[in-house]
Amino acid sequence: MEKWEYLTQFVWANIENKEAREYIEQSWPDYQPARYSPETMIPRLNALGEKGWELVHMQPVGAVGKNRDVGFIAGEGLPRWSNAYFCVFKRRKP
Repeated sequence: MEKWEYLTQFVWANIENKEAREYIEQSWPDYQPARYSPETMIPRLNALGEKGWELVHMQPVGAVGKNRDVGFIAGEGLPRWSNAYFCVFKRRKP
């Protein structure tokens, strides 16, 4: 029977991240992404993939608190913009 282990992490999209900026410049030299473009997460996701982790779920979250808790929008209101994503990864247990 296969056995799995799981990893949960918050991943932030941000072109200010050095690895993200270098990756975008090398992969798409003529592309000028917005500051929080999802493509800026690719280097972090690829690094986890290199360690055998497969992304099985990704969900944007309204906010991440100082205790790493997730904030939600209550009621009807203006949209809350966020560049934070809750990610779940899995890999086979050795």
